[in-house]
Amino acid sequence: MKKEPRSLLRIIFGRTALLALFVIIQIVLLLVLFVRLEQFIPYAYAAFTALGVVTVIFLISGKDDASIKLSWVIPLLAVPVFGTLFYLFFRLQTRGKRIHRRFRELGKQMEDYMQQDPEVMSRVVAASGRQGNLVRYMNRFGPYPIYENTKVEYFPLGDDFFPALLRELKRAEKFIFMEFFIVEHGVMWDSILEVLEQKVKEGVEVRFMYDGMGCLKPLPYGYVKVLRAKGIAARQYAPVVPALSSYQNNRDHRKVVVIDGHTAFTGGVNLADEYINQKVRFGHWKDTAVMLKGSAVTSFTVMFLQMWHTMDREFATYGRYLKTSSMLPINDGFVMPFGDTPLDGENVGEQVYLDILQQAKRYVHIMTPYLILDDTLLRNLAMRPSAVWTPPSSCLTFRIKIRLPPGPLLLPGAHRGRCKNL
Repeated sequence: MKKEPRSLLRIIFGRTALLALFVIIQIVLLLVLFVRLEQFIPYAYAAFTALGVVTVIFLISGKDDASIKLSWVIPLLAVPVFGTLFYLFFRLQTRGKRIHRRFRELGKQMEDYMQQDPEVMSRVVAASGRQGNLVRYMNRFGPYPIYENTKVEYFPLGDDFFPALLRELKRAEKFIFMEFFIVEHGVMWDSILEVLEQKVKEGVEVRFMYDGMGCLKPLPYGYVKVLRAKGIAARQYAPVVPALSSYQNNRDHRKVVVIDGHTAFTGGVNLADEYINQKVRFGHWKDTAVMLKGSAVTSFTVMFLQMWHTMDREFATYGRYLKTSSMLPINDGFVMPFGDTPLDGENVGEQVYLDILQQAKRYVHIMTPYLILDDTLLRNLAMRPSAVWTPPSSCLTFRIKIRLPPGPLLLPGAHRGRCKNL
């Protein structure tokens, strides 16, 4: 589908331009207020310098990573007034705290459905005692159990993922849950939407959630109403509003599909044509995905419902969507789906990567569009190969493939800097 070029008037009076204008106006008003109060600047500077020192002490004593602390300490000491105001502005936002409280409430509700099967746990420990330590950690801080009886199919490209997704959506009989960061009209989304409309007519419950920032430009304003008119229960996660607020930084980057509680998809593929190479934006697009069938889909069902209900005050009804049939695929191996959030102070995703790096014997292959490593991961990636003394034929090797994403021009430079460190 060829997209028509946007006219100059549509760009100027578009939603994104107006949102940016309102934010700029707020910044200008703050600067004007600062200038009007210039006679109090010496006293304010002294007060903010003292407050900045206290803030730095508080920051250093916190649990954040050293690189994050350093990124705050420099502006706090170099420009005490603006640095302190900027830090307090981000830390004292109440809406982000409300989302965190809601996450914790829903987390307590989902604990009953995310209990670890002790028999599966015993088989994990028997297979590998070290893996058992990771599972216990995930049980405690997730809680995310590990499962058996789950088949996994890997798709190296969005081109392979797309037909499998359509096929499974057409087979849905009870419900379809979908959660994506970017959605844009074209071959991919229009084909999926056609299937979803048909499933609604067949009596299948369809829920669809997309991110407010990721779809700010691709989708028209009020698209939730368009989907609801088609019978689809739709929500926009954290809609972008024209206000200077750190709440805008709370985004949902997940790509999740759950079908009837027995099939799930996840990965890096969004619902836009460049992800299936039907449209060329930055060369051949490389993102991967997986399909799961079996017991482990339970975690995807629960995680979707948890995110869905962060936008309301309703009680999450997990039980009626969970697959309890004994007709599950018999498969060797274990599967442990998990999610992570910056709101709980626990870097679950990072701990999983660290465990992979520490336990690897032969190789670790990582593909990512964003190579932005903190000190802990950087040290583990740089030091781990030299820490293993094995014959050259079986030496531990790392291969990191970076797909440069659309974004600021400074990102490729950041990638190159990290690569030099490695």
